[in-house]
Amino acid sequence: MFDLHRLRLLRELKHRGTLAAVAAALSYSPSSVSQQLSQLESEVGVRLLEPVGRRVRLTPQAEILVAHTEAVMERLERAEADIATSLTDLTGTLRVAAFQTAALTLVPAMLGLLRDAHPRLRVHVTQMEPERALLALQARDFDLVVAEEYPGHPTPRPAGLEQEHLLDDPLRLALPAPPAAAGGGPTAALRALAGRPWVMEPEGSAARHWATTLCRDAGFEPDVRFESTDLLLHLRLAEEGHAAAFLPELVWNGRPPTVALRRLPRGRGTRTVLTAVRRGGGRHPAVEACRDALRQAARA
Repeated sequence: MFDLHRLRLLRELKHRGTLAAVAAALSYSPSSVSQQLSQLESEVGVRLLEPVGRRVRLTPQAEILVAHTEAVMERLERAEADIATSLTDLTGTLRVAAFQTAALTLVPAMLGLLRDAHPRLRVHVTQMEPERALLALQARDFDLVVAEEYPGHPTPRPAGLEQEHLLDDPLRLALPAPPAAAGGGPTAALRALAGRPWVMEPEGSAARHWATTLCRDAGFEPDVRFESTDLLLHLRLAEEGHAAAFLPELVWNGRPPTVALRRLPRGRGTRTVLTAVRRGGGRHPAVEACRDALRQAARA
């Protein structure tokens, strides 16, 4: 019988890509991971890894083994879910990842609801952008992810993940103070900022792609002088008159806006907030409780 711990290391290598990434995720040394995988090769009796430059990749036989390992882990997760369901109260640790504005607005309310309903449940929250968080969810670093989608840029939906719509979060054009003249409709208001500095999220992100496309559709290339994933910094730069920005309503969490805002062109100004959870191991009651709390937070 194959060693389950070593099988898990092989599965981690498939999802994380390098021995160093596996070692960092599991708090091992790369040499220890390599040694364990070599022992697994001896157990299986076939080659599982082959060198590609300075890295390694899984052989076809290793891919077969990983597929069976996934099935074994799903059964073990189902057993964990069944045991948790049999208990009168939820215990253990629930690992949640959320992007910034959801972490600022939805997550605190969610935590309050869970604390009142399940005081013995430990909830660990990490702020992380959806692109990274969804990959980590597949690797089972998290039990639940709060993700977002920008108009025209849907979030990838890997197999094995269930996604649920929580709310639609309107996006607005934040004018730098003092606001530029913005007569006419939404496109005219956007075009009026063609010569002003902009703050946007970093290159390669879905938010940056969406924002750049929106400006180009209005007829100009944005002068992006500030880059950050921190939307509170975006807000501050707009408040101080240093940059124009695109901001979601969740930034204010129901409070009055602190900058002049304009609507965006129709069909381009709403992002969708989603939850995603791996369902391969069954419906875990702690995950369901967390999703219920997020739904209540979104309705509020």
